[in-house]
Amino acid sequence: MITMKDIIREGNPTLRKVAEDVPFPLSDEDRKLAEEMQTFLTNSQDPVLAEKYGLRGGVGLAAPQLDVSKRIIALLVPSMDPKNPEPTLDTVMFNPKVISHSVQEACLADGEGCLSVDRDVPGYVVRHNKITVTYEDAQGNKQKKRFKGYEAIVVQHEIDHTNGIMFYDHINTKAPLTLKEGVLVIE
Repeated sequence: MITMKDIIREGNPTLRKVAEDVPFPLSDEDRKLAEEMQTFLTNSQDPVLAEKYGLRGGVGLAAPQLDVSKRIIALLVPSMDPKNPEPTLDTVMFNPKVISHSVQEACLADGEGCLSVDRDVPGYVVRHNKITVTYEDAQGNKQKKRFKGYEAIVVQHEIDHTNGIMFYDHINTKAPLTLKEGVLVIE
């Protein structure tokens, strides 16, 4: 089971590497890693299990954060709709790639956090509001999906990890709490 001790922190060189593509069919090792990544996210969002195992809550996890330089990301975005509590995004993507994006930019009102960063990093992380992503599922089937808003931000954050990019690389260092006109702020 993956716990916080398995997640590498900023400063580790793996977080700055461009990860390798995952070959198909999946190896048993890659399949097990993907399942464990998804289990970590599920456990981290369960208040009882998170407390028991000392997990920080997460909505996404990339293999490089586990010191595995492979293009694997796990996503578990909880629903904000009390009538429909099922997660809005619950998947593992292999070799994900943003193939198109909107001109409209967006950011989270409270900034972003990361399981690999143990400090508060103030500032707006400006990303694309809508993206189209291609990836392979665990069976090796090619997928193409569109995401917008919060889901798009989460997906971009995790894909960045596979490209050696940290969220704070997107913050304007001269004016971290200033936004140019037209950026959508997501509460």
